[in-house]
Amino acid sequence: MPTLKSYNPATGTVMGEVPITNPGDIPEMVKKSRNAQPSWDQLGHHARNKLLVDAYRDIQSQTERLASLITREMGKPFREGLIEAESLGSHLEEELREIELAVVPETYRDEKSLSTVYRDPLGVCAAITPWNFPLSMPSWMVIPALSTGNVVLLKPSEETPLCGQAFVDILNAHLPKDVLNVIHGADEQGKKLVESNVDLIAFTGSRETGKDILRSASRTFKRVVLEMGGKDPMIILEDANLEKAARFAAFNSFRNSGQVCVSTERIFVPEKIAEQFEALLVETVEGLELGDGMKETTTLGPMVNSRQRDHVLGQIDDAVTEGAEILLGGDGHKDNFVKPTVLTNVTESMSIASDETFGPVACVTRVASVDEAIRKANSTPFGLGAAVFGENEEETSRIARQLNAGMVGINQGVAPCVRGTPWIGARESGYGFHKSKDGHRQFTQTRVVTKRF
Repeated sequence: MPTLKSYNPATGTVMGEVPITNPGDIPEMVKKSRNAQPSWDQLGHHARNKLLVDAYRDIQSQTERLASLITREMGKPFREGLIEAESLGSHLEEELREIELAVVPETYRDEKSLSTVYRDPLGVCAAITPWNFPLSMPSWMVIPALSTGNVVLLKPSEETPLCGQAFVDILNAHLPKDVLNVIHGADEQGKKLVESNVDLIAFTGSRETGKDILRSASRTFKRVVLEMGGKDPMIILEDANLEKAARFAAFNSFRNSGQVCVSTERIFVPEKIAEQFEALLVETVEGLELGDGMKETTTLGPMVNSRQRDHVLGQIDDAVTEGAEILLGGDGHKDNFVKPTVLTNVTESMSIASDETFGPVACVTRVASVDEAIRKANSTPFGLGAAVFGENEEETSRIARQLNAGMVGINQGVAPCVRGTPWIGARESGYGFHKSKDGHRQFTQTRVVTKRF
């Protein structure tokens, strides 16, 4: 049986392997899942949620092992892997209550009729998840799908199959057979799963793949939830706390080596304060330590693979050729490691200003006015997150409402946000959304039943 090998991006060593799913077997896997769905639904919310809580208690007892697996398989520093692993179960019971309340039947009546709105399970959900958060992204999709009575076929990224398998193994120690199954492979398996007889496709990944999924799903009108990355802008106003802004820019541009869908990829600064801000940013970024994520002092790990490294380095080289100035980094990269790089004089014509980078690069663009910053912030087809830094609450709120993004942070990133709010993109960054009452309802079929008195 052919296997999918997993490599440690920091060392190049083989971490392990999993059997590749035969694409021809996927229709039968979907059929088995569909056969298991009615009895899973009939358990009811309370029984389903109890099984999920028990499973996540097992996850909580293994957070250090899972964090180590995350770090060794995709590269992020161990402390960040531990935060990810610990976050899985930290609010699970609260989330399950939110899901249950989101699908409670609602009634409407007039003098002649009573209408009840039900939110029933769709049936079989396909979850296709990325490598940058290899445990939390599967959890975001699997939990609402299972809690609302659906069954799931999970295809984790081919870059992090061991994390995906570990997640499924822990849950399947508690779940009935065929309620949650895993599919391993790359494009061929993903396409076959999308084309199969599933009812919903939940996907987080590249915009190009998301568009392919949407085209395929349209043939049979499958439901889709797509989160497709971003090119997040940060606008800094003249009255902003520059030290705070520089700390945030460094954190949000370089966290997980920039391999985060809501990384700050474009920074717009007024000419008047640009030099001061750039100096503070460089000073902060100089304190980052690049290395193997298992090393205690490491704050910046490798790119997940050589393709991602080459993409990032190519964007940097092209930007410099077109006139961008390197303030920090830019060369001396080794293996999958990209040195933290700060660029200034970045212009709209550069690829690094318009195409998703997903790497450890902070790009600064000087602007003459707030209106110019807003126009340039909105100049890409993406629209996931954005940030505005300034001390005038009325002004920052006004600017936030003008940004073409699904989520905007004022003097912070898009997270943390108040529980109950959706994770949502605009334009080509999102189609549907996660979390919140409305997000949980994405995994259900709304059904209205009316009777006359």
